[in-house]
Amino acid sequence: MIADGAALWRIARDSEVLDLNSSYSYLLWCRDFAATSAVARDSDGRPVGFVTGYVRPDRPGTLLVWQVAVDADHQGRGLAAALLDGLTRRVGAEQGLTTVETTITPGNTASERLFTSFAERHGATVEREVLFDAGLFPGAPNGQHDPHDPEVLYRIGPLS
Repeated sequence: MIADGAALWRIARDSEVLDLNSSYSYLLWCRDFAATSAVARDSDGRPVGFVTGYVRPDRPGTLLVWQVAVDADHQGRGLAAALLDGLTRRVGAEQGLTTVETTITPGNTASERLFTSFAERHGATVEREVLFDAGLFPGAPNGQHDPHDPEVLYRIGPLS
């Protein structure tokens, strides 16, 4: 739902871990990739967590998970895992999935645990390789170097 875009932006910002995209991009994501994303809501219907993704155009059996975040007040309850499982089940039923991919920066142990446990639950292996080396990322807009850690691709499959 497009109206969720602002809340997803806030949750991503407050995570202090994710690369924060523009608020505009979260609105577009909620419009154009709603079918390959999922939002968790509290009892009042407010978004408290999300997973965004898309099916890779050149690999229609692969779901690339872009971001996963859960509001701080709702962490530690398995919500991220439930969102990821639910999304892959739904997309798999609609389009047939064999593989899930994501990128994780070194040291993001929460994401490493989330995706390795996902692989275990789904009887899949995890292949890791650097997708984007740190040197590929541009510097800060002010011209100073704004180092970005490499993005390590996690390829999880085949899913059972």
